[in-house]
Amino acid sequence: MKDKIVIITGANSGIGKAAALKFATEGYRVIMACRNMEMSRAAQKEITEVSNHTHVDLMELDVSSFDSIRTFCSAFKAKYPRLDILIHNAAYLSHGEKEYKLSPEHIELTFATNTFGPFLMTRLLADHLEKSQDPRILHACTTNIKHFFDPKRKIDFDNLRGEFRDTRPYSVYKMYGDSKMALLMLTFKMAQEFKSQGIKVNALQINRVKLSKETIKKMRSFWKVLAWAQNLTNPLPSGMADSYFHICTSDEFKNVTGQLINHKREIVQPSPNETGIAQLKNIFGSGSYPSYATDAQNVEKIWKLSTTLTEG
Repeated sequence: MKDKIVIITGANSGIGKAAALKFATEGYRVIMACRNMEMSRAAQKEITEVSNHTHVDLMELDVSSFDSIRTFCSAFKAKYPRLDILIHNAAYLSHGEKEYKLSPEHIELTFATNTFGPFLMTRLLADHLEKSQDPRILHACTTNIKHFFDPKRKIDFDNLRGEFRDTRPYSVYKMYGDSKMALLMLTFKMAQEFKSQGIKVNALQINRVKLSKETIKKMRSFWKVLAWAQNLTNPLPSGMADSYFHICTSDEFKNVTGQLINHKREIVQPSPNETGIAQLKNIFGSGSYPSYATDAQNVEKIWKLSTTLTEG
């Protein structure tokens, strides 16, 4: 695997770091695409030493900034002949945040990082992925999308550039869930768009894992206590990292595209917004996702918005 090249965004902590270690241990050329370079250099050194693998590269990337994405992609293409695996792992979720924040391009920060940034990055790297014999893209999704089993839940498409930031209540958790739902919808559309190029695009529904000290440090007091308590029973990130690796390298998923995969590595199916016992099974189970994600009108809306915002 010494010639296989994988980019992992947000590879300096949590599942991203565990995934970088897994791929490095298996002999892949790993590119850690990270924003905080000081923290990332320490992680790079650790991964290199533990894996006994020297091909662990660190490149600066702020996924919320389109300029940073363009700079990263240009630098990557100048340095590497192709790309085999692209894992969009980085995400923005600032626990307890009450302020509506904008990215450098004046887009709501959660959506800029979790949805539009990955969209632009994939677009810019598609030609390099096409050069691979088995190109695969993986999006890190979340169980938070289950809130869309509530028929009243919708993405506020009209407030993603701060149009109503002063008049509507802001919830970082709603934005996070909405941005990941949007990313799932883009997963389905990208799979169709890139099928002729042989590029497979899937999403993994992340279950709870132990949060890193770095992540917990960013939280406010209440959320810190809750996170430490949950960490007592949450599994290690290495389990999800193994799933990243399996989905992106195994023969089992070689021809799978346009799917959401759960923590058991099963393909998840869309389900209508049912009521009663059926809805509870959807919410607490792991075999279905809200049909909101497959609504053609919703998909086209986020695709068109993504294309418009990232042009130029």
